[in-house]
Amino acid sequence: MSSAPRIYLPQASAAGTRLPLDDNNATHLLRVLRMTEQDAVLVFNGRGSEFAARLCDVQKKSAAVELQQCLRQEPPLRLALHLGQVVSKGDRMDFTIQKATELGISDITPLWSERCEVRLKGERLDKKMEHWRNVAVAACEQSGRTWVPEIHQPVHFLDWTSARQEDVRLLLHPHQQKPLRDYAQPDTIALLVGPEGGFSDTEVEQALQAGFAGLTLGPRILRTETAALAALSVLQFQWGDFSA
Repeated sequence: MSSAPRIYLPQASAAGTRLPLDDNNATHLLRVLRMTEQDAVLVFNGRGSEFAARLCDVQKKSAAVELQQCLRQEPPLRLALHLGQVVSKGDRMDFTIQKATELGISDITPLWSERCEVRLKGERLDKKMEHWRNVAVAACEQSGRTWVPEIHQPVHFLDWTSARQEDVRLLLHPHQQKPLRDYAQPDTIALLVGPEGGFSDTEVEQALQAGFAGLTLGPRILRTETAALAALSVLQFQWGDFSA
């Protein structure tokens, strides 16, 4: 595997083109890694393509890359996993987004619920959304992913559950469980994970009425960020690219 650093440039589309680096990538490559003209980098566009590239037009604070060869053109993930995660406090949401990206999530929608202790709106929400998307991109750079998951605008969990059309819809809650082996192989899955304090009984009933079935992960009580990642791992092993 190449030791060249990987960077995300969504405009990358064809070998032979030159693309200017944004400020973040330029700072990282030039000032942190101290790279110079013609040093090798890997560029991915978040839509399945990865290119071998070289630094060019290097200045003190700016540079470009020349895409030399398309190394990978990967199809979409074999299992589309959409995580609806009630927003958690502190850096727990960052951790969930980072690790879910590494585990092959397709979409993440932050959710509000009755017991959610985080309230964001306006400029604070805009900044948090940009931050979460950057967390997902950084996780792709580290893990070798070529597809960047979509981080959707936060909505109330009732709006999210009522809009779901995935083949399998699961709620992390020990209620009306159906063994995973009893499901047919799905192409799409929606996974609903509650806040630190869990969903209320009313919310659980509302999710069940929206077509969700319960899923439990053994006898222990897991923290919200642990539960999401454990469930994603199980689903990838059962039906996704962990089973290949």
